[in-house]
Amino acid sequence: MLASLSSDIRQYLLITGNYWTFTLTDGALRMLVVLHFHTLGYSPLEIAFLFIFYEFFGVVTNLIGGWLGARIGLNRTMNIGLAMQVVALGMLAVPSSWLSIPWVMMAQAISGVAKDLNKMSAKSAIKLLVPPDAQGRLYHWVAVLTGSKNALKGVGFFLGGVLLTLFGFRASVVLMAALLCSVLIISLVKLKGSLGRSQFKPKFTDVFSKSVAINVLSGARLFLFGARDVWFVIAVPVFFGEVLLWDHWSVGSFMAMWVIGYGVIQSFAPRITGKHKGSVPSGKAALWWCLPLMVIPAIMAYFLGVTSNPELLMVAGLLIFGAFFAINSSLHSYLIVSYARDEGASMDVGFYYMANAMGRLLGTVLSGWVYQDFGIAACLYVSSLFLGITLLLSIFLPQREFAKSNI
Repeated sequence: MLASLSSDIRQYLLITGNYWTFTLTDGALRMLVVLHFHTLGYSPLEIAFLFIFYEFFGVVTNLIGGWLGARIGLNRTMNIGLAMQVVALGMLAVPSSWLSIPWVMMAQAISGVAKDLNKMSAKSAIKLLVPPDAQGRLYHWVAVLTGSKNALKGVGFFLGGVLLTLFGFRASVVLMAALLCSVLIISLVKLKGSLGRSQFKPKFTDVFSKSVAINVLSGARLFLFGARDVWFVIAVPVFFGEVLLWDHWSVGSFMAMWVIGYGVIQSFAPRITGKHKGSVPSGKAALWWCLPLMVIPAIMAYFLGVTSNPELLMVAGLLIFGAFFAINSSLHSYLIVSYARDEGASMDVGFYYMANAMGRLLGTVLSGWVYQDFGIAACLYVSSLFLGITLLLSIFLPQREFAKSNI
């Protein structure tokens, strides 16, 4: 059956399968670390600090990874990412007495590099597999890849809990390392060797985009993801546990379901934003879809001070915010791939996801500090402020519309 498909479709399926497997294990690893170290007596903020290097090295990786992909090919950067994740899992498979905070942070740093190499390679490769005159197909493929990734990350949260219950921490990471090794072998054999390799040898300074559209979109992405993580990463789970008195499994299950739903909506974003009408979005769509998103956390913060049912407000608010955030994220993911140059696309995509990682890092740090000193309402107001900056930056995105026949 696969043999009857075109070469580009087979490569797309291989890249997507690679990305899916990596994402599933990445989500499972995050939940394994959270649950395991919680049982060891670590506080939520101490657990959050275990992921600081994971986010920080995502910034570095996206900056360097795009340049590296253009020089040596996206197949190699994708495979390097898989191999590094196997190393990170191996570091966590050591005896429990070795699992000190510095050791786990080092493993998480390697995992962060691996994750962003894999993501940058997958997103950049799609740009190269779709003809320039098929923007509708490009939007659809990017939305499916991005949405399914986030849905699988949520499934990975559940998988991590199940693996920990059935096999324990050490055996679980060994099983996941074995799975990724098998995927790596298939990828080494089947993925095109020339995929994404630039005909010229770009200088490192070329990673800093000279495109106004990409620079503006990258800035908007930074504040978009900072606005999510400033309350979602630490403040929400701690608030649910300490104030609403949810048990640990209830918090984890809700977060997993939120991420799955978020990913499903991302996959359907092309239909929601008008692809079925024969067009794909421009910067104007990113501007208008950001407006309701900016209002939601501000409304939630205001009503938290007057409501007698904060649980209902937070759950409903998170669901509404998640739906609008998924559409905004999917729009941005399409726009960066569309704006990226054909020659050396990985450098533009890598620069953009560097900004994404910076936003996540900023949001993670602020989520712990702002919540601890000022509370959940302050986190929501900061989120709304960040989205206001995203909205202002979106004004400067190219407003052109694409009418495509290959949708």
